[in-house]
Amino acid sequence: MFAKAVAVSLLTLASASVFAAECSVTVDSTDQMSFDTKDIVVDKSCKEFTVTLTHSGNLPKNVMGHNVVISKEADMQAIATDGLSAGIEKSYLKDGDERVIAHTKIIGAGETDTLKFDVSKLAADQKYGFFCSFPGHISMMKGTVTLK
Repeated sequence: MFAKAVAVSLLTLASASVFAAECSVTVDSTDQMSFDTKDIVVDKSCKEFTVTLTHSGNLPKNVMGHNVVISKEADMQAIATDGLSAGIEKSYLKDGDERVIAHTKIIGAGETDTLKFDVSKLAADQKYGFFCSFPGHISMMKGTVTLK
């Protein structure tokens, strides 16, 4: 009886881990100005979604820093342009920019940062994207965020 209870508990734990994985993603960035993914898929059943950004390169953040910024696709370039004057200390994002759904800080080689956002901020009829707001990086470092 004890063995059966342990097996059921382990199965429940494994199922919970699988479910949690659907509500998070890890995105790696490199010294070659690239993300290892071009599409982040957010399951509608998630209440909150987590993006963990890693930097597998060798360069420091002031030289080749990266972040992940999530917004409507139509707002991406304007957010990046408006953030240029904010500087690296503010992750090249204008204070209080309401177009930004969520963002990580700028990280460099070997660093990690995580963002979390309420999935209810995404609407099924909108197109969303993610990008790096470090100056000039948006041209190569962007992708889509899809609500499914």
